Amino acid sequence: MSKLKLGLQLGYWGALCPGENHTRLAQEAESLGFDSVWTAESWGNDCFTPLAWIGAQTSTIRLGTSVAQLSARTPTACAMATLALDALSGGRMILGLGVSGPQVVEGWYGQPYSKPVTRTREYVDIIRQVLAREAPVTSDAEFYPLPYRGPGAWGMGKPLKSITHPVRADVPIFIGAEGPRNVSQTAQIADGWLPLYYSPYRQQVYADQLLDAREGFEISPTVMVSINDDLEQALYPVKAMLGFYIGGMGAAKRNFHKELMARMGFPDEAEDIQRLFLAGKRDEGVAAVPDQFADEISLCGPKARIREKLQDWQNSPVTSLLINGDPQLLRDMAELVL
Repeated sequence: MSKLKLGLQLGYWGALCPGENHTRLAQEAESLGFDSVWTAESWGNDCFTPLAWIGAQTSTIRLGTSVAQLSARTPTACAMATLALDALSGGRMILGLGVSGPQVVEGWYGQPYSKPVTRTREYVDIIRQVLAREAPVTSDAEFYPLPYRGPGAWGMGKPLKSITHPVRADVPIFIGAEGPRNVSQTAQIADGWLPLYYSPYRQQVYADQLLDAREGFEISPTVMVSINDDLEQALYPVKAMLGFYIGGMGAAKRNFHKELMARMGFPDEAEDIQRLFLAGKRDEGVAAVPDQFADEISLCGPKARIREKLQDWQNSPVTSLLINGDPQLLRDMAELVL
């Protein structure tokens, strides 16, 4: 049997609520033997509400956030949502966390984007304290002091312990990380890693960062799948996604997705993509995405080609492929992988 697991990545809602479509997809994935289903959040829908809705209408599939943004809620509020969802689902929750980027954190959440690696470490520590429920939660760290003693404080705060007893003290925590320092820390403090994109042909990019990963550490990248006998057509949606992330998702001076593409061996192409997008030439920016890069991080082409490429993923540290698609694509991937 394949060592690879499959997860359903539902992604962002976009302009409209997907209604029952996401629930039906999750139910189909569960019936096919998928291991997990993941909901996202951006500057629109949150990730916990739809996951709770899906969890109420499934029974075995693991329920993950990919990703809950740190700045959207305090660590204790995040721990409360995690505790509640894990209890209501019978212990199926995976908490996926991410810092997002400065445009969203400062533009949408109205908070400073500083020291993301440090903030992530503090955030995870507090959540683990809440779930362990061994003592009142305290933190004398920089970003999330508990009790709060800063400006405006009444000085009456006291350390508290969760009234509710968690179903599991060890709810898995995954982190969406891209930068080398963040990935290294993820391997040390988390149970899993959610790469935005990963190439099984360039394992050396992250090899050093993953050396300290704990036993059972999971790696679950989102992998676009496009089954089409015409490889050029199959690659187009992948190139469109990459063009948007590398060219338009981030500020001109700091775009983490662009920086990652450069570290993965395509620095000049990343510069071209961003330049074209910022100049309003989106179609040209998408066309500038190298076919090689798009192909390495995805599963595209005829079924036979995808089956062959899956062997390269099997031989990588990846433990689960998170995919998005209609019911037929889920069935095709279950046949190929599971």
